[in-house]
Amino acid sequence: MKTMTRRLLGFFVIALAACTASDSTADSMKSDAMIKGSMAKPVIRTAKPSKDILKKELTSLQFSVTQMSDTERPFQNEYWNHKAAGIYVDITTGQPLFSSTHKFDSGTGWPSFYQPITKSEVLEIHDKTHGMDRVEVRSKTGDAHLGHVFDDGPKPTGLRYCINSASLRFIPAAKLAEMGYGQFASMFAKK
Repeated sequence: MKTMTRRLLGFFVIALAACTASDSTADSMKSDAMIKGSMAKPVIRTAKPSKDILKKELTSLQFSVTQMSDTERPFQNEYWNHKAAGIYVDITTGQPLFSSTHKFDSGTGWPSFYQPITKSEVLEIHDKTHGMDRVEVRSKTGDAHLGHVFDDGPKPTGLRYCINSASLRFIPAAKLAEMGYGQFASMFAKK
C-alpha cells in the first residue's frame, strides 16, 4: 500500500511540475514574443481587443494586471529602473501613455511618472478596494488597469502615476517615427 501511495504521489508531483513548466514555457514564449515583437511596428488600436485576443497576445501577468486589476511585484518588473529615452504605450492597444521625459525614481519599485504624455488617453477613477481610498489609472481606449495616481509626486504637477510595467510597452526614442509615433520625436530632440 505504501508503494502504491508513493507511486501516486510521485505521479502527481511529476504531473504538477509538467503543468507548471508548461505554463511557464507558454508565458516565457509569449514574453519572448513580446520582447522580440517590441521592435516590430506595433498595431495602434482604436478599440479594446476581445478577451480572446488579449489572452493570446499577453502573458498571464500582463493579462491579470490589465484585465483583472492585479498588481505586479515592486522592484521585480521590467521598467521600474528603466532609464532609456522613449515613450511607454498601452500593452493592449499601443496608445501612447507616458514619456521617459516625465519619469522619475519614486523609490517604490514601480515606474513612476509625474504626468501622462496624452492626458485624454488616461482615465482616473476613484478606487476604494482593499480598504484604501485612492485613484485608479486606466487606459481610455483599452480599458486596461495601469496602476494608481497619488499626490506625492515632484513638480511641476505634484502627482505620482505609479504604473505596472506589465501594462506598458516601451518604444525607444530612436524608433518613434519608424514605429508610428513620430509625433513624439520632438520631445527627444537634442537642444
